[in-house]
Amino acid sequence: MAGSIAFFDFDGTITRKDTMLELALFHKGQAGYLAGMLAISPWMVAFKAGLTSATVAKEKLLSHFFGNMALEDFNRLCYRFSKEKLPSLIRPDALQAIRKHQQLQHTVVVVSASAEHWIQYWCREQHLQYLATQLEVNAQQRITGKLSGHNCNGIEKVNRINAMFDPASYDEIYAYGDTSGDKPMLSLATHPFYRKFIQ
Repeated sequence: MAGSIAFFDFDGTITRKDTMLELALFHKGQAGYLAGMLAISPWMVAFKAGLTSATVAKEKLLSHFFGNMALEDFNRLCYRFSKEKLPSLIRPDALQAIRKHQQLQHTVVVVSASAEHWIQYWCREQHLQYLATQLEVNAQQRITGKLSGHNCNGIEKVNRINAMFDPASYDEIYAYGDTSGDKPMLSLATHPFYRKFIQ
């Protein structure tokens, strides 16, 4: 057997807020963010009402705030966000749980619907592996606002885990999440934690 592994959702579990929205706010400032959210509000309302998918709503937001942005500039923005804003969004109890797993020499993996562009720097700094949504980049090396592949949420979290790891080979599996989109991942665990970090 391969020991123990712990899977952590990112937004709302490790962080206090949705980091995609926080990145948009960081990029555009309060006025630009509010104007942008007003512009895409029909799709946000449709998503909340169950009339469109999370993927469609996410792509509308990404397209509005970051569409046609040069990949180099976007990565630079994400790096600044990870250094200047993201630390203040991290839940202390989540970081404590991560540290405990690391001290026990467990494999720790962040599994997130957020894009890898803005979680990768923090994950690397914390010595964490990560599985995340990927964004489409066109031939001109610009962000299109579309996803590349599936949104890493719901059953896709399980698909991504199974593609990278063999859950059956682990003695113990821990999983931490806070929404219905995390429940398929939690179902893999011998120790599932829903909106909490201790039994």
